[in-house]
Amino acid sequence: MWRGFLGRCPHCGEGKLFSGFLKVAHHCDLCGEELFHQRADDFPAYLVILLVGHTVVPAVLAVETAYSPPVTLQLLFWLPVTLIASLALLQPTKGSIVGLQWQIGMDGFELSKQVRQSRSQPQALETSETNASG
Repeated sequence: MWRGFLGRCPHCGEGKLFSGFLKVAHHCDLCGEELFHQRADDFPAYLVILLVGHTVVPAVLAVETAYSPPVTLQLLFWLPVTLIASLALLQPTKGSIVGLQWQIGMDGFELSKQVRQSRSQPQALETSETNASG
């Protein structure tokens, strides 16, 4: 998820995850991992709304209660804060969701998960055989 948050390929951590602001690349340019399977849909936007809403609204209420500034001043300050925070969090949130889907093998990512597991199983068998004989 951290690799996705940083906008990197969830498999190698080096290639770009996005080909546009919110458009996930078809595949990683470095490792070739197919990324088009992702189905983030509206979940990242929902999480951003939840996060920004739960931080901005209490701040607006606290400022209103403590200082009672004019409504126009409130709007001039809080609307840009909300817009900037939402846009800043949208891509990292979508990247995290794609990374999570890749890690747990959702939708078309199950083949990638099976390949990862098959690569790690021989190592696990070798380790258990070494521990049993040693």
